[in-house]
Amino acid sequence: MNNGIRKKVYVGMSGGVDSSVSAALLKEQGYDVTGVFIKVWQPDFIECTWKEDRLDAMRVAGMLEIPFITLDLEKEYKNGVIDYMISEYKAGRTPNPDVMCNKQVKFGAFLDWAKAEGADYIATGHYSQIVQDESGMHLAKSADGNKDQTYFLWTLTSEVLKNVLFPVGGMTKEEVRAYAEKVNLSVSKKKDSQGLCFVGNIDLKTLLKNYIEEKKGDVKNEEGEIIGHHNGAIFYTIGERHGFTITKKTTEDKPYFVIGKDMATNSIIVSSGKRIKSENIIYVEDVHFTKSVKKGEVYEARARYRAPLAKVEVINKNTFKVLDGDLGETPGQSLVLYKESICIGGGIIK
Repeated sequence: MNNGIRKKVYVGMSGGVDSSVSAALLKEQGYDVTGVFIKVWQPDFIECTWKEDRLDAMRVAGMLEIPFITLDLEKEYKNGVIDYMISEYKAGRTPNPDVMCNKQVKFGAFLDWAKAEGADYIATGHYSQIVQDESGMHLAKSADGNKDQTYFLWTLTSEVLKNVLFPVGGMTKEEVRAYAEKVNLSVSKKKDSQGLCFVGNIDLKTLLKNYIEEKKGDVKNEEGEIIGHHNGAIFYTIGERHGFTITKKTTEDKPYFVIGKDMATNSIIVSSGKRIKSENIIYVEDVHFTKSVKKGEVYEARARYRAPLAKVEVINKNTFKVLDGDLGETPGQSLVLYKESICIGGGIIK
């Protein structure tokens, strides 16, 4: 490898099977591998899980006979992810903390630290691939379409991707678990984390209510009639079906879902009909693309993780016209663009 000089890789090891297999694969491929557990801020009102996860990561590192480091990024995570998330909700938007966690922590502070320590690459257990062409480095969809995580990685620039490896991106989840069993990793059967990035299995509203005061408000139908109440418009997102109370019911009522919010009056608007369709024009900010986008070009896009792809036409880099499909977009979420298997970037929906 590189005239006999082994490339140095710092692997972000969370204690899960994906990052553990990533470390094992890289060692098998001849890299000089160091495992790194990233310790982040956790609220004091939830059960601490990071110590157990760190222990799982340490066991895997010991079995692989690779160095293991604990990297404290509590401040970076609190400022870049939690504080950002709370401020977005207070402004009436619905942020995506996993996108910001990847940008600010995993491929921000962790990457900067690793490069300063002499690493050639960092690696994570994300289900994504990297391809290169004449215009630079780009994200590509995972071999496992059901696990593909490019939606959460769209902020990564070509410059960042030069120093990143995704060892399991070309594998399915079943293949990852089979490999973990084959090499006797202790986490081969460990369940996937379903919670907030790093923090774990905590209900998001439970977290928010410790930082944002609840305030009772009206639930209105599409005609503006008050039909119920809720505990604060801040806590709801477009498309949500639960958490509010309908007091004015009829025998014909179907389940209601949120189609709008009025932050000035602390009201939410609900509907029991078909889910609200995408606006014809979508505006985004904080855009980033690894390929140039030009007026008139057509891309596939999604505005929610695992949502069906819809076709959009470029008006300009901040404005897109929905041609076909329903994005179900929500302010604060990410609009992510694809050209076939390539994820070229995106922006935050205004």
